Amino acid sequence: MTAPLVTILDDEPAIRSMLADALTEAGFRTMSFGRATEFEAALKTATPDVCLVDLSLPDKDGLTLVHRLALEQGATVIIISGRAQVQDRVTGLELGADDYIIKPFDPAEVVARIRARLRRGQSQPQSGNTARFNGWTAHFDSYILENEAGEETPFSHAEGEVLRLFLERPKRLISRAVMQETLGGAAGESFDRAMDVRISRLRTKLREDPKNPRLIKTIYGAGYIFLGDVSWS
Repeated sequence: MTAPLVTILDDEPAIRSMLADALTEAGFRTMSFGRATEFEAALKTATPDVCLVDLSLPDKDGLTLVHRLALEQGATVIIISGRAQVQDRVTGLELGADDYIIKPFDPAEVVARIRARLRRGQSQPQSGNTARFNGWTAHFDSYILENEAGEETPFSHAEGEVLRLFLERPKRLISRAVMQETLGGAAGESFDRAMDVRISRLRTKLREDPKNPRLIKTIYGAGYIFLGDVSWS
């Protein structure tokens, strides 16, 4: 079995070297890049399992890159940044990142978070990679929502985690605590706001009426409930 591939995008050579050493020792394959253009070129031939992305890059905006990665790649995206403000973390998660690690950090923590993310990804496909519900088909292998007319709408890896959580628990209340425990991340305002944004985006992609959604209902003070009928294959 091939070891998972982790790409490291950071303009500081010392950080790239430190992360590569820790990840290699932990059994991962790594590729390191100091510029976004080099990283994007490598993605044409490489398929990483996890992308570690610094926000302060010399040639491109890191947040824009995170958003594109989340929409176009099936990889887990983890931001590593010196920006410690809550709003920076919220913005990164809203744009599709799966996790946010603040510099300075312990390399062992990065390894642990990567392993936790990959374990969640490996445990999810038990129900299948394709779900059908209320005229929609969700393709979790290609991150595509397809309607009855065959029109396709992409969704991010992070949005997919939330959608799968709903589709695996139809017509059951899902509390914030369950979401935090299942999806990972630190509980608190930034996690809650990131979940609100991801659910809002899923509703938009499912063409829900924001004032009266039919599928993803908010149960105020309790959580959410998905009201569709779901079949997996």
